[in-house]
Amino acid sequence: MEFEEKTLHIGGDGEFNAMQALLGALAACDVDLITLHAALLGLEVKDLRVEATGHFNVRAYLGLEAPGSGYTGISYKIILNAPGADDEQIRSLRERVERSSPVGDSLARSIPLTIEFSTD
Repeated sequence: MEFEEKTLHIGGDGEFNAMQALLGALAACDVDLITLHAALLGLEVKDLRVEATGHFNVRAYLGLEAPGSGYTGISYKIILNAPGADDEQIRSLRERVERSSPVGDSLARSIPLTIEFSTD
């Protein structure tokens, strides 16, 4: 995949598959969001990790009869080390992630998808 002169390799030996990349996009989005808002709150982030998992339904992907394909659910855990952060600041960061994560919001709702398929 290429975007603005940047390349991301997905698939193949030693690379993420597309579904792993989806979890990675969610984690990366929230890391960006948390670090931005932590800075606005004057917090120093010593460590920040996101552990994302999902149950993957491969039946339809493989051509077998099954409702839908892909993840049937995603869960993730944010591990934040921000010394000196009080309960109100942590609550504010959590609420910001729940309300403002573009990738999280996109995954949580149904988005119309238009597909064009052409051949040469």
